[in-house]
Amino acid sequence: MPQLVDGRWVKDDVAASEMKNGAFHREPTRFRDLKIAAEPGRYQLFVAYICPWASRTLMMRALKGLEEILPIAVSEPELGEDGWRYDIPVDAGPKAPPIRFQHQLYTTSDAHYTGKVSVPVLWDRQEGRIVNNESADILRILNHAFDDLTGNRSDFYPQALRGEIDHWNGLIYDSLNNGVYRAGFAKSQAAYEAAVNDVFAMLDRLEAHLATHRYLAGAFFTEADIRLFVTLIRFDAAYHGVFKCNLRQLADYANLQAYLREILQWPGIAATVRIDHIKRGYYSIAHLNPTGIVPLGPLQDFSIAHGREHLPGEGVWQRTA
Repeated sequence: MPQLVDGRWVKDDVAASEMKNGAFHREPTRFRDLKIAAEPGRYQLFVAYICPWASRTLMMRALKGLEEILPIAVSEPELGEDGWRYDIPVDAGPKAPPIRFQHQLYTTSDAHYTGKVSVPVLWDRQEGRIVNNESADILRILNHAFDDLTGNRSDFYPQALRGEIDHWNGLIYDSLNNGVYRAGFAKSQAAYEAAVNDVFAMLDRLEAHLATHRYLAGAFFTEADIRLFVTLIRFDAAYHGVFKCNLRQLADYANLQAYLREILQWPGIAATVRIDHIKRGYYSIAHLNPTGIVPLGPLQDFSIAHGREHLPGEGVWQRTA
């Protein structure tokens, strides 16, 4: 993918750092500040509806009721030669230029930045800098940082469940969250087959687990469910087709499909999902889909009752202090 090199935008086809022996390796994120000053309107989220990592943060923003406190800027779904871009230049505060391209946030923060340019970005409008561009970190920040402003004490990473949450996060990340990308961007048959086998082994394991558990960590919806949901919602619409993860559709997994519908039917979650953006974005990747044609299907109805009420479930853990 195109990237910044010493603050200069370079339109390479593929970042060499992300390919090793025909296998895709994700470059680590660089901005990892975990502390913010909880002030309404000071921070801004730069996201794309196509991107599962960005969608994690949109879900947390909705679940924590931060829509009025934390504004968002939404990128166009197609990732072109100039990377993530915004249809209308975005006001990013007094110390930044109007943002038309995501890489402008990175060079405003670090004039000599070298590396990939990604979403999401948690941006400090007051200081004109990227606070954090690691979605896992942003989830943890939004989970607690604004509680005193909103009074929302919902806790998606409660101390008592952290061992179980971390266990599932670790299992799911490489085999599924990143596994679909390992399949889609593989440059060798062996790398592709290894990735696809990992993807479906994990889907099989999750299908069995969710037959008897309402959520991944048990009775409570947690961060681990957010991280799983964003991959599942894209599976049949994008990964099955353009990434060739086509041994089965997610629709073939009864428990996973019902689990997906339940979460999508939670208040506020549907607004964080744009299937049209997801399909346009993934099918615009030229070297995977040279014609650029976006398929009409599959037809998906997420309004069907999920039928998971019989499983033990207590909703969301509430922080007491």
